[in-house]
Amino acid sequence: MNLLDKYVQKNMTDRPIPDFRSGDTLMVHVKILEGASERVQRFEGVCIARRNRGIGSSFLVRKISYGIGVERKFMLYSPRVISIEVLRKGRVRRAKPYYLRDLRGKAARIKERT
Repeated sequence: MNLLDKYVQKNMTDRPIPDFRSGDTLMVHVKILEGASERVQRFEGVCIARRNRGIGSSFLVRKISYGIGVERKFMLYSPRVISIEVLRKGRVRRAKPYYLRDLRGKAARIKERT
């Protein structure tokens, strides 16, 4: 086991990652640095993409803020991501529901998975 493999193994098992997939509503707590101070910001939205590549895993979260769609990509094992909470489990029929970008209002609702 080389040095890179040891680093990857340590950082992937460092904290628990909840089981989530596309269509789920997530609350992501992110560490924000502003000058010398830092704070925790929450980003709540629907997961519309998940990329599983070991330590390079990422996910894309979309929310509507003041009538404008905002998407943000997070690295799953980043030290800036404090925690991830699954608020609702959604049922979608695609792995990457990018079609949600074009939908507004009631049409953009996702059915709940039981």
